Amino acid sequence: MEYTPTLRNFGPAPTADEVSALLEKIGPQARRNCRTEVYKRCFGCIDLTSLGATDSRRSIGEFTRKAIELPRHFPEAGSVASICVYPVFVETVGLAAGDSKMAITSVSGGFPSSQTYLEVKMLETAMAIENGADEIDIVISIGEMLDGEYDLAGNEIETLRAEIGDDAILKVILESGTLSDPELIHKAATIAMEAGADFIKTSTGKNGIAATPEAAVAMCLAIRQFAEKTGRKVGFKAAGGISTAESAALYYSIVEEILGEEWLTPERFRIGASSLANNLLSEIGGREIKYF
Repeated sequence: MEYTPTLRNFGPAPTADEVSALLEKIGPQARRNCRTEVYKRCFGCIDLTSLGATDSRRSIGEFTRKAIELPRHFPEAGSVASICVYPVFVETVGLAAGDSKMAITSVSGGFPSSQTYLEVKMLETAMAIENGADEIDIVISIGEMLDGEYDLAGNEIETLRAEIGDDAILKVILESGTLSDPELIHKAATIAMEAGADFIKTSTGKNGIAATPEAAVAMCLAIRQFAEKTGRKVGFKAAGGISTAESAALYYSIVEEILGEEWLTPERFRIGASSLANNLLSEIGGREIKYF
């Protein structure tokens, strides 16, 4: 598919000034949303993440069991949306999770740099699905986006979309801190959605600048525009550096303001996090909690 002509159908990107003005408007709403009810909703939208070099089958198995048992220990908080791991641990999560309804998310496609052969990305993705992944997080080809090679970036996403089929969820990471400019973030978001993404995601958390409110605004505006043009409602995932309850409430408020209440469910809103889970549990439970 040719993506350069497609981009013209989705209107102009927001300017940096427009993004700043919208964030200023959202500020009071975000402060009002620093409350237990919102923290509970954010907790239920977490992709609980372990993507460390020291991960092992033992550590991921224990991590999964703690996530599964969490509602028993903290019924007021409920369950997270999914557990996110490297592809090699998908089967480990599945075995530890048993018949739990919690989704299994796998990063794939040469995460976090996306710098490998397309055939390798396809095989890795197919193996993650075969081993039980419900959701796949891939990184858009950042170098191609920076070079203006939009067709290459979009067609690679199309290929991986076809690889996972229609039953799994595809999240495309834009690495918005590297793209930086709202216009380029808007283009990357539009290409990813047009290529079949079910979610667009800010960052890997592995590449310097992680999620920013400015990038979230630009991406949510692109999601709204895409939904108005096509009727397809793509989800938004904030990830990378989100560790406080207040920051979770801010991203929640951005989605609430731009996309509306219908996006504020795990089906269309996710937060990729690890330490955030403990901080939200502390706010919800009214005491310091270090569960994970």
